[in-house]
Amino acid sequence: MWNEKNLFTGCCDVPLTRKGVEEAIEAGKRITYIPVDMIFTSCLIRAQMTAMLAMTQHHQKKVPIVTHNESERATTWSQVYSERTTKQSIPVITTWQLNERMYGDLQGLNKKETAERYGKEQVHEWRRSYDISPPNGESLEMCSRRAVAYFKDFIEPQLKSGKHVLVAAHANSLRSIIMYLDRLTSQEVTSLELSTGIPLLYIYKEGKFSSRGSPVGPTETGVYAYTQSLAVYRQQLDEMSR
Repeated sequence: MWNEKNLFTGCCDVPLTRKGVEEAIEAGKRITYIPVDMIFTSCLIRAQMTAMLAMTQHHQKKVPIVTHNESERATTWSQVYSERTTKQSIPVITTWQLNERMYGDLQGLNKKETAERYGKEQVHEWRRSYDISPPNGESLEMCSRRAVAYFKDFIEPQLKSGKHVLVAAHANSLRSIIMYLDRLTSQEVTSLELSTGIPLLYIYKEGKFSSRGSPVGPTETGVYAYTQSLAVYRQQLDEMSR
């Protein structure tokens, strides 16, 4: 909603607009037949809304359940005691490491007024350079360090175990992860543009990532030839539809 008002958002916890809600639902339609076993999101509501709304379109009809491990009491109180219900659920892990880049003193400021105050070149440098941060904020490099480290330590092991993972985050944390997956240079990542509400599909196989771009729709059968687990998943879908 702050993008709509032309404000710097950063780590301020601002929800989606109606357009954002519609984009998330459309994104869900693109991945409706792609398996999802786990969801990782940032701690910010707009990323969590995106993931939840997308999953309303998924053919599995499993319920995303946010895990709460911040304290012993939170873990106990949010426990699911039905094995059947657990199988019909998808765990959702929220983490600050996937948050948007923290924009420091710019958060909540109008972008046009900020450019008039500091100069367009200075603001452009803060927003688009790799290693220069806004006042009291994070550079893309700093954001990349935390996001990529989390991806390597917590998400990649799930992929190695055969899980299919959905990550819902933000422009800069996702750019950071894509920089790692596609082995981009610091110059290349600064010019990388991501469209809101457009899912990107990566295949993990034998320790390597390959990009499939954005799924065009639920009938993109070529996706399922990449790994054995996806081929089995596709076979199950075909059997269900008969």
